[in-house]
Amino acid sequence: MSREYRRGKRDDPSRGIRRVQRRQGSTHSIHSRRVRKPAPRGKEMTEVNLPRKQEAPEGIVLQGTAAAVVSVSNEESTIDQVLGELEKLPLKDIIVVLNGCTDGTRSIVAKHHPGATLVNMPDRLGHDVGRAVGARMTQADIVLFVDGDLPIPASDLLPFLHAVDQGTDVALNDLCRHLPPYAQQDSVTRCKGFLNRILRRPDLGANSLTAVPHALSRRSLDLLGPAMLAVPPKAHAMAVLHGMMVAAVHSVDVIKTNRKRTFNTGKGNAMEQLIVGDHAEALTAVLKVAGASPFGPVPTRADVAKGRNAR
Repeated sequence: MSREYRRGKRDDPSRGIRRVQRRQGSTHSIHSRRVRKPAPRGKEMTEVNLPRKQEAPEGIVLQGTAAAVVSVSNEESTIDQVLGELEKLPLKDIIVVLNGCTDGTRSIVAKHHPGATLVNMPDRLGHDVGRAVGARMTQADIVLFVDGDLPIPASDLLPFLHAVDQGTDVALNDLCRHLPPYAQQDSVTRCKGFLNRILRRPDLGANSLTAVPHALSRRSLDLLGPAMLAVPPKAHAMAVLHGMMVAAVHSVDVIKTNRKRTFNTGKGNAMEQLIVGDHAEALTAVLKVAGASPFGPVPTRADVAKGRNAR
């Protein structure tokens, strides 16, 4: 083999491609796409894992119509995220109830979420009253209730819509796995569990309409009336008494993410006293509607503690 021939083979730019094609048994021409070898990673380079952008849930199909009610009180830092997740869901109405807002929440909603319906309550009357007002503003078959200070991914809200769409009347947030042992529970949690035992629904644990997110069927709203939502434990009890299908359908940890405020922190805070009072009103309503006989003897605190700790 002459020196000139060997030099020509070495300088041929297609020589490497033909060698790869012969090795892989390819019959493509020498003009096939080249596969470029990746450049070696430098020792000083570090791999960065960027957070995955959450996509909207796919394949959402509901038999009935759905709406969401958002109770808001000075939530300009979170309301955009809350509504952004709701807009990924098949909702005919998104009703934002401004509960005594004095910050820029209204402007953010009006500017970035023009499809939402704004309801302004100048005085701060509480989230529960806001939900009752919002429920009056829609005739959807399913009404989802959330708060403006808790951005919840659409994928965690969808199970509540699906549960009601498939026949559940009251779809509750299952918080049982996030609760401490009975001895460490606060009075609000104990009141919730006690009410469910009085209603002969110990399977519900400490779950009730007091916690968001939850969803209600049109059937339950028409039976209870939106005004009863202003006292969530009472609405919860009446739904059970009237044979509504009440179930804890999905777990969303809103305990850790709940926004800390002056009125909901510390033992015996104003919010705790309000909820305990709501449960007392609910128990009074239960005894008026059903009397004591349908429920048997009222369990003692020791019975409640024993049953709770046996789980």
